[in-house]
Amino acid sequence: MKKSLILIATLGGIVLGGCKKKFDELGSNPNLPEKVPASLLLNGVETTVGGLQRPWGLEQRWNQFACCNYNYYGNQEYNWGGATLYYTTLKNVLKMEEEAIRGGAVAVNPYSALGKFFRAYFFYEMTMRVGDLPMKEALAGTENLTPRYDTQKEIFIQVLKWLEESNTDLTALIGSANNTLAGDFLYKNDLKKWQKAVNTFRLRVLVSLSRKTADADLAVAASFTAIMNNKVKYPVMESMGDNLQFVWVNPFNKYPVNPDNFGFDATRYNMSSTNISLLTALKDPRVFAIAEPAGSQLKAGYLPSDHAAYIGASPAEDLADMSTKAGFDNGAGYTPGKYSFYGRYRYYRTYTAENTIIVGYPEMCFNIAEAINAGWIGGSAEDWYKKGIQASISFYGIRDGINDFYYLKAGGKVTESGDYINFKVNFDFATYYSQPAVTYAGNNPAGRDQILKQKYLAFFQHSGYEAYYNYRRTGIPAFAAGGPGTGNSGLIPKRFQYPGTERTTNGANLSAALQRQYSGSDNINASMWVIQ
Repeated sequence: MKKSLILIATLGGIVLGGCKKKFDELGSNPNLPEKVPASLLLNGVETTVGGLQRPWGLEQRWNQFACCNYNYYGNQEYNWGGATLYYTTLKNVLKMEEEAIRGGAVAVNPYSALGKFFRAYFFYEMTMRVGDLPMKEALAGTENLTPRYDTQKEIFIQVLKWLEESNTDLTALIGSANNTLAGDFLYKNDLKKWQKAVNTFRLRVLVSLSRKTADADLAVAASFTAIMNNKVKYPVMESMGDNLQFVWVNPFNKYPVNPDNFGFDATRYNMSSTNISLLTALKDPRVFAIAEPAGSQLKAGYLPSDHAAYIGASPAEDLADMSTKAGFDNGAGYTPGKYSFYGRYRYYRTYTAENTIIVGYPEMCFNIAEAINAGWIGGSAEDWYKKGIQASISFYGIRDGINDFYYLKAGGKVTESGDYINFKVNFDFATYYSQPAVTYAGNNPAGRDQILKQKYLAFFQHSGYEAYYNYRRTGIPAFAAGGPGTGNSGLIPKRFQYPGTERTTNGANLSAALQRQYSGSDNINASMWVIQ
C-alpha cells in the first residue's frame, strides 16, 4: 500500500510537472514580444511628446487662440475635470533605459541621457497641471501600489537635477564611442541638437519659477546665469533650425485640420479675440497667414490686407451668439460672418500644413529677455526680444518686402490649387518695430508686458499648454473671462483636478496631498505652489 502511494505521488509529480511545463509554454504569447529594442521604445515616447502639442485641440482653445462656434463639436468652457497624466509613458522611459543596457550599452548611453530629459519633461508637464504628485515612490509597479505624493517644490528640484544630469551625460557622449542612437524621429539621432533642447527646456522651467526667486533651494536666477554664462558647457538653441518640433507626415501623421475634414468643421471654428485683437493692434503680418478676413468686413469695404478686416470672437461669448455671428459657407451659398475663420489656405489646403514646435527658439529668446528684464542676468533684453519676434514671424515665411497671402473665396474648394484669392502685403520689420506698442520699453513692467505678449503670439498652435501656463503665472495677455462661454462661473481655472482613479487606488495619499495644498478640496480655482 505504501509503495502504491509513493508510485501515485511520483506519477502525479510527473503529470503535474508536465502540466506546469505546458502551462508555462501556453502563457507565453509568441505574437507579443517580451523584449523590445530601446529604439522602438524611444519612438513611442517621442510620439507621446508630439501628442501633447496637438494644434487646434482643446488646449489651444483654452490658450484662447481659437474658438469652436458649434456645440456639436465642442465649446470653450473651462469646466475642467481630471488631468491626463503620463505614468504609463514614464514606465516606457524606464523600460527604454533597461533595454539599452540589456542590449549591451554602458551605463551612460544616449537612451539614459534622453531618459532623464523625458522624466523631467513629463513630470514638469504633469505637476504644472495638478500640483503635488507621486514621484520618488512612483513607477515601482506592484511593489508599491500607493506611492506617497511629493511636493511640487520637490518635483521641480528633481526636474532641474535631471536636466543637469542629462546635459552632463550628453557632453560625455558627444564625440565618444558610446553615442549610437536609433529610433529618434525628432532630431534624427543628433545628440548635439538634443543637448541644446535640454538646456533650452531648462530655461523654460526656470522662468516658470519666476515667483520663487527667493527660494535658495531652487537658485533660479543663479541657475539661469550659469547656463547663459557658459555656452560651452550649456549649449542652447541658436536658430529656428534647432527647434524641437513634431513634423507632420502624410499619410502616417496628418496635420489635424486638413482637406479630409474641411467639409465637416472648417466653418465650425473661428479665431479668438484674445489672439486676433493683439495681432491687429500691433499691425502684425502674422494675422494674414493664420486667419482669413471676416466676410462682413470684406462686405463693408475693407481689403484683405487691412488689419481691421480680421476679427476674433471672445471665448467668453455665449456659444449660440457666436454661432449666429460666425456665418457659414456650404458651397451653395455664403452668409458673411462677423468673425475670421482659420487661414484655410495655410491649414486646410494640405495634409502637412506646418511643423508643431515642442520647445523652440522664439520662446527661448523671450525667456532670456524676461530674465534680463527681471535682473537675473545681464545683457540686452531688447536684442533677445527682437530676435524672438523676428524668429516667430519668419516661421510663417514672412520676409521684408512683398509677401503673398491667400484666403478661400466663398464656396471655394480646398485643394492644392483651389479657389484662393491672392493679396499682397509689403512688410518691413524696421517699420513694424518702430511702432510705440512694439518698440521695447525698457527693463520695466511695460517692457515685460511686451515680452510676454510677443511670447504668447509665438506660442500660437505650439508647445501645448505653455501659453496658458504663462498667462496663469503673469496674467499677460489678459484672457477673456466673465461670460457664459468660458463656463466655470466666468473664471479661468488655475489647475486641473487629479484623475478619478487616484481616489479609488491611492485615496489616503491623495487626501493628504489635497489637504496640504488646497485645504482638502480638489478645486480647479485653487492656486498651486508654483504660482503662489
